[in-house]
Amino acid sequence: MSGRSPTVYAVDDDRAVLKSIGRLLRSDGWNVVTFASAREFLEQIDSEAPGCAVLDLSMPEMSGLELQRALESRGCSLPILFLTGQADVPSTVKALKRGAVDFLTKPVEDEELLAAVRRAVDADSVARKESAEIAAIRARLDTLTPREREVLEGVVSGKLNKQIAADLGTVEKTIKVHRGRVMEKMQAASLADLVRLAQRAGVRPG
Repeated sequence: MSGRSPTVYAVDDDRAVLKSIGRLLRSDGWNVVTFASAREFLEQIDSEAPGCAVLDLSMPEMSGLELQRALESRGCSLPILFLTGQADVPSTVKALKRGAVDFLTKPVEDEELLAAVRRAVDADSVARKESAEIAAIRARLDTLTPREREVLEGVVSGKLNKQIAADLGTVEKTIKVHRGRVMEKMQAASLADLVRLAQRAGVRPG
């Protein structure tokens, strides 16, 4: 985890709306950075920054949906809230399918926007924590030898030591040694813990 404070990025070509959004969010204690165009935002955004983005749907040069796709192509997982001046069902569906967390219609009520931002930042925090935990598990996984990895896959398959030994053409005693090393390297407190860690890291049954 980076330990960085979350930032709310607001992007809208209507400077009056942008100023209003910035003032509201700052009054609620958020660190806010505003942009009058999608391209300006893309030039300055840190893809690793925690927080969320509040995007206007209809903007010249690059629409909110196009900006959403551009962020996705960069691997930026920042949660997105869309604001639109008109009800647009097809655009709403497209935005939500691509991962937008909310779609609000202008003029949006202050508390509605603040609540949506809180939900988005909370979701981002949870996702980043999960990502960091999985990265740590995979780092431990990378310390396993090829044979230890095979043993782990056997364990995830629910096989007994003697079954794994038969599959790998060795003896049960050797598998017990490998399994003990796997438990130690993966920092697993129990067999159930080992299986859970392996599954979170994407290990499939051997």
